Amino acid sequence: MNLIALALLKLSPLTYFGVNCKQPNFFFLPHWYEYLKVTEDAKSQSCLVNFKFPADIWTVGLAILDMLLRLAGFIAVISIIIAGVMYITSTGNPEKGVSARRRLYNSLIGLAIVLVATGFVEFLGNKLGG
Repeated sequence: MNLIALALLKLSPLTYFGVNCKQPNFFFLPHWYEYLKVTEDAKSQSCLVNFKFPADIWTVGLAILDMLLRLAGFIAVISIIIAGVMYITSTGNPEKGVSARRRLYNSLIGLAIVLVATGFVEFLGNKLGG
């Protein structure tokens, strides 16, 4: 019986995943189903994520890419803070000051790239996922 159900599940283009609607995002990362259509189930007070296998792979991939970009932005902010502390503690040493400024510039450039990429990924995810 389980083999028949598994075979029918593989042939079915539409799969439903039950998720908790009231569950907040973990720290600052979105859910994997961020760009998929979600319908609420009043009986069980949960949500059903409509996942169509070949078509929705891109939207799930964009949600995972969005998670990674937000993590990179968090790392860039931490790097900016570290560069500020390095600059403050350079105590007049010009080499340490130059190193801290270089790290600060690189961190700001990385943060700008991450912000633009995150906006682009969110735009694509909202257009593809609806």
